[in-house]
Amino acid sequence: MNNVILQLNNISKSFSGVQALQDVSLTIRRGEIHCLAGENGSGKSTLIKIIAGVVLPDSGEIIINGQTVRRLQPIDAIRAGIQIIYQDFALFPNLTVAENIALNHELAQNKRFVNWGEVRQVAQTALDQIKVRIDLDTTVDRISVAEKQLVAISRALLQQARLLILDEPTTALTHREVESLFQIIKGLQPRGIATLFVSHKLNEVFAISERISIIRNGRKVVDTAAQSYDQSEFVYSMTGRRFDEQRYNYQAAAADGPPLLRVERLSAPESFADISFELRAGEILGITGLLGSGRTELALALFGIRPATAGTISVHGKAARIASVQDAIRYGIGYVPEDRLTEGLFLSQSIARNIVVRTLDQLGGAPRLLSMSRLRQSVATWVQQLAIKTSSPELPVRTLSGGNQQRVVLAKWLAGAPRVLILNGPTVGVDVGSKHELHEIIKGLARDGMGLIVISDDIPELLQVCNRILLMRKGRLAEAFDRSHVTELELTAKLIEA
Repeated sequence: MNNVILQLNNISKSFSGVQALQDVSLTIRRGEIHCLAGENGSGKSTLIKIIAGVVLPDSGEIIINGQTVRRLQPIDAIRAGIQIIYQDFALFPNLTVAENIALNHELAQNKRFVNWGEVRQVAQTALDQIKVRIDLDTTVDRISVAEKQLVAISRALLQQARLLILDEPTTALTHREVESLFQIIKGLQPRGIATLFVSHKLNEVFAISERISIIRNGRKVVDTAAQSYDQSEFVYSMTGRRFDEQRYNYQAAAADGPPLLRVERLSAPESFADISFELRAGEILGITGLLGSGRTELALALFGIRPATAGTISVHGKAARIASVQDAIRYGIGYVPEDRLTEGLFLSQSIARNIVVRTLDQLGGAPRLLSMSRLRQSVATWVQQLAIKTSSPELPVRTLSGGNQQRVVLAKWLAGAPRVLILNGPTVGVDVGSKHELHEIIKGLARDGMGLIVISDDIPELLQVCNRILLMRKGRLAEAFDRSHVTELELTAKLIEA
């Protein structure tokens, strides 16, 4: 027991009669890297909040550093060395790196005045612990996502962290940044600092974790050494389903006719240059590249958000001038953004309103009036077709899981019947089961004759759903791959190639 940092015994919690957790036990040892996995809604977030002292369990026992805690409060968890780094990192964007790292430490000293020289020194010492260099005087809103995460980790270590809980820490990181994060996590082990790695990304779970715990429907269904488990069993334990996911087989149709979309020598200053490719009906074209490669900027140009300044775009063989979003929509181009929460949804509005917002002008009845019956019918159709899981479409869209929110964004665009759909990171932040279902939706759209562009750095995803993959590097198309002639290892190596 001396090496156990945290032990939970038979933890249960319900909210308004809904059982979130039922008899969940968990043990985390010093220096251990432990994965906690589960689909959205499985109960893992509730468990994290209980460990943080934010939520009190209905029953069960919490033991921290060998001491039973009767009523855990957030300050108790922090004093015991438990630090949680959420997806938003809880940083102050208008403060500098040094201030974000060191001010909590300064406040804990109960000083009347801030010694700014000491703030910088303390912050630098914290960064030195994980062997990274970040400009201390830069405000946090000007640093990368990976750097924000390192700032949050440094701040946690400064507060004598003994257990780091990382909630979906790699969602917005590139492959290279993920590798750097894993090196830092492993570097904490000799100091006895444990990490609870909350994720559902299979390759990352098995790359970093020594032990795996899986929660499904509020119950722990797996607690085992990572080396004794495989990916197929991991997916089954998370979802209770076995997936036989087949790669998409593109059958060229009307190959002699004009392509659905043709891009020739498209350029935009400081974003990308000389981009040329074709997209045909029924095809799923993948575009990948590291952050800063120009992949997202290309998508924004095709959708008219940041129009290209040179080159040509043709839709169905006819020249298309795309200078605005309205132009792109008129040519039958839709865009599902990478950040659905800030760019794709009105979170406070209902699921129904989010679905029909693009097609309100098509749902009219009498002149200048909206037909509520047609609106309800449209909403019901898309909720059913995309299997959006909700008790009522009148609920705010923020009440949905990540996978269901992504379906709502899809429904919004599909309701307008686009001919070309650009999907930027279509499964970012969704669980394994929802990811499989979204892949099947994408393949189904292609089989129905739509042309799709999938932008992602998830190499297994691209190989699963795309028939061709374009690699961007420093704003240019570096290479093109036929899915059937490239392996995951080869494509990954090309992606991270300097």
